Amino acid sequence: MLNRRRFFSLAAAGAGAAILSRARSVFAASHDLIIRGGRVIDPSVRLDAIRDVAISGGRIAAVEASIAGDAADTIDAHGKLVVPGLLDIHTHCGRFPEGPGLVLQDGVTGWIDAGSQGADRIGETIAVARSSPQQGRVLINIGRAGILPDGDTMDLKRADVNAARSAIAANRDFIVGVKARLSRDVAGENDYEVLRRAQEVASSFGLPLMIHMGQTISPLPKLVDLLKRGDIVTHLFAPPPNSIIDDSGHILPEVLAARRRGVWFDVGNGQTGHMRWDNIAAIMKTGFWPDTFSTDWNKNAHETGVIDLPNCMSKLFGYGMTVDEAIARATVNAARIFPLFNDRGTLNVGAPADVAVLELRKGNFEFLDNFNNKITGHQRLFPSATVLAGKRVPHA
Repeated sequence: MLNRRRFFSLAAAGAGAAILSRARSVFAASHDLIIRGGRVIDPSVRLDAIRDVAISGGRIAAVEASIAGDAADTIDAHGKLVVPGLLDIHTHCGRFPEGPGLVLQDGVTGWIDAGSQGADRIGETIAVARSSPQQGRVLINIGRAGILPDGDTMDLKRADVNAARSAIAANRDFIVGVKARLSRDVAGENDYEVLRRAQEVASSFGLPLMIHMGQTISPLPKLVDLLKRGDIVTHLFAPPPNSIIDDSGHILPEVLAARRRGVWFDVGNGQTGHMRWDNIAAIMKTGFWPDTFSTDWNKNAHETGVIDLPNCMSKLFGYGMTVDEAIARATVNAARIFPLFNDRGTLNVGAPADVAVLELRKGNFEFLDNFNNKITGHQRLFPSATVLAGKRVPHA
């Protein structure tokens, strides 16, 4: 039988347990991570405002003016930009096992290796992509030996359609397109036939083709006419011969027609021969702006005019591009090109929580083209922090 003393003892214990339970729920972390007080720029939903971003279970849980509650981790982003994780669609990360980790420090949460290897050694770049902490995929070089110092397809036999097809068929999960490098020191007089074969391979699998243009032997109109919807022209700022503009500074009609039928035009900053300030100024003046930014990243990028993707994005601020427009070209626009990135490039609630925190500094900054010419800009983006799948990436 329950006596009075026993009754009150049990009641007190129960009340204590209830209070402790409520206290635990109050003090338990509401989210895994909250990024507080940053200027959130998400072109996918046309957002540019001071917001908190909450992350739970590896996904964006909320983007609000002020998010109550605690989190297991917090990033103070006051005075900084909070943007979707950056997507770099032209890198050579697949050449270096440490490559994905290095670009991750720069805010790049998704990358494409653009033709480092062909059919003979494609397994090497796929191995790097497979072990990458962030999403990484590869374009197969139509030249079966990959990038060669003496030219990938100077020997036309290297543009081997059957070898490329076999490699793609065996690796459909990691090969997401085909790359054709067409400059005179890469393909020489074979450029048109190399492109034709590359398109034959890409079209047979319904994959995009990326072409490295500029300084070709064949005129550019002849080459771009072979491109289909969803294909990519990289190095769009490459100077003559065979630039995208004519001698009077007008965009070639065939280039305009290619954009109208759905061909993408990408920066592909790179280190040699792809960007010259006078050509950039002339092209930007026409309003034919790039669809995407990319670095053409290599292991020594930080020692060159490339530096990182945020730096490459900053180079066009002096030519009329706004910060929001630059962010769009490294996030939502890039996400539209490859199905792999369909749910990336956004901070929409429910999306995978890949985030780049950037610092926009004002001052005088020196930018280099590929010919060692310098310009001074007054704004530059710097990587500050990266969040991948909802977790802060440790600084290297």
